[in-house]
Amino acid sequence: MELRKPILIVLLVLSLVAMACGVNINLPMTKVKTGPTVTDDISVPLLKDINTVADLTLAFGAGELNLSSGAKDALVSGTATYNVSDFKPKVSIDGSNIRVEQGDLNIDGIPNFTEDVKNVWDLKLGPTPMKLHINAGAYQGRYELGGLSLQDLDVTDGASDVRLAFSDSNLVEMNTLRYQTGASDVRLTGLANANFDIMIFRGGAGNYVLDFTGTLKRDATVNIESGISTVTIIIPKGVAAKVTFTGGLSNVTYEGTSWQKNGDEYSQTGSGPSIRIIVNMGVGTLDLRNK
Repeated sequence: MELRKPILIVLLVLSLVAMACGVNINLPMTKVKTGPTVTDDISVPLLKDINTVADLTLAFGAGELNLSSGAKDALVSGTATYNVSDFKPKVSIDGSNIRVEQGDLNIDGIPNFTEDVKNVWDLKLGPTPMKLHINAGAYQGRYELGGLSLQDLDVTDGASDVRLAFSDSNLVEMNTLRYQTGASDVRLTGLANANFDIMIFRGGAGNYVLDFTGTLKRDATVNIESGISTVTIIIPKGVAAKVTFTGGLSNVTYEGTSWQKNGDEYSQTGSGPSIRIIVNMGVGTLDLRNK
């Protein structure tokens, strides 16, 4: 993906907000200097002690981040392709703590990203147990995390366009799945396959889809908070679920005959493990669906 106009728009909006708060900004717009396109290999070896859980952080700024399973004999393997020299990635390893991060962009003023700027990471992860942290900015993320062994997953990003899927089962029980985002378009699918105990989702102003298809192996608790947004929750028919809504001036809609409404609580009956969801919204729409 090229760095297109939305990134610039976000920066301009932030500038306008700051001025509205009485802060004067006199920084010039500075064009990001591009050079030849370079592709670097990224490789992180497996930990020497197979019983140690890796703590992996991916720190990414602007661009496109693609992540999936499939690394062979490595914790992380893949490439970074970029044409801004400051974007050169860095890898640091301190025992079981591994950090792969994008280089800092050093310019004076507000960066003006043009369509010529390129920054793409294509990474694969190995199946060994790990805690995965993704810290990103204004970017496009495409994540296929099925078939990994994630004990914890923590994603924090800004203005983003993200599609995250667990098409296959997580190979271990996950303690906490945490996702915090800003003005974004985020779709999370196959969430039952993540096999988490607790999920925490925090959103700002955006469009968010949380799809709990997959195989639910144990009871799960989900806590959702968002501002001015549209939140869609998809739960398959036959899965026991209870959704409690709290918040401001929001509209709640539900699709399908399985949902039963009782005040601010919506439930459907089912067999096996159950999902308990608490939604706290500011202004927006909560849409409950079956699949």
